[in-house]
Amino acid sequence: MCSHYPACPSADSLDRERSHVVSAHPDQGWSLLCNGVVLFDDTGLLLPDGTVVAPHRAPVAA
Repeated sequence: MCSHYPACPSADSLDRERSHVVSAHPDQGWSLLCNGVVLFDDTGLLLPDGTVVAPHRAPVAA
């Protein structure tokens, strides 16, 4: 799916969120990445196979 060089991380890799945005919809709270992953503003993900990845925010420092 990716035509970038070097190629974007696949949807299966741990760094999948580093892929290029191909369609941004900030008004709706999501973006489609080059690898087919839908990235939501709350850091949740929807993978191309339908798997949902819960939001994963970094812990807040005290």
